Amino acid sequence: MITAQVESLSERLGELMPLFPEHYKELALNQDQVPLDPQYDEYLRRDAAGGVMLVTLRKRGELLGYFIGFVAPGLHYQTCLTLTMDIFWVHPDHRGNGAGFVLFEEVEREAKRRGVQRMFAGSKCHKDASFLFDRRGYERCEVYYTAWLGQPVCNGERL
Repeated sequence: MITAQVESLSERLGELMPLFPEHYKELALNQDQVPLDPQYDEYLRRDAAGGVMLVTLRKRGELLGYFIGFVAPGLHYQTCLTLTMDIFWVHPDHRGNGAGFVLFEEVEREAKRRGVQRMFAGSKCHKDASFLFDRRGYERCEVYYTAWLGQPVCNGERL
C-alpha cells in the first residue's frame, strides 16, 4: 500500500538527494546549460524557520516520491498564508495508480492543518500532470514561459 506522510526535510534530505538526479534528468529543461546544483543550505534554513513542507510517498518504507513546497504569507497578499510548490515527483514505476492523488491529498491535509489559505501547484508542459490538478478541482491560473538568456556552456564551462 502506498502512503503519504509529512516528514522533516532536515531529517530526510539525505534520503531524498539520490532521487533528485532522476527527477532532474526527466523534467529539467536546458540541462546542457544548467546543472543540477540545489541550494541545500537555503532549503535547510527555510525548513528550520518552519517555511518548508515535505510530504513523502512510500511503499513499505521505500521512498517513491515527494512534494516540497514553501509556506509563507503571499508577497502581494500578506494576510493570505500561501503554499507554493517547489517540486513534486513520483517515480515512473508508480504513476498511473493513484499515487499522485495520495500525495496531494496529504499535501492538502497538511496545508489546511498549518492554516494555509491558498495553494499554488503546477506541472511541466512536456511531462504534463494537469489531469491530477484538474481532477482535484484546482483552477488553472497562469502559464509560465522560459527563455535561455545566459552564455553557452560546454562541459560545465562558460564559452
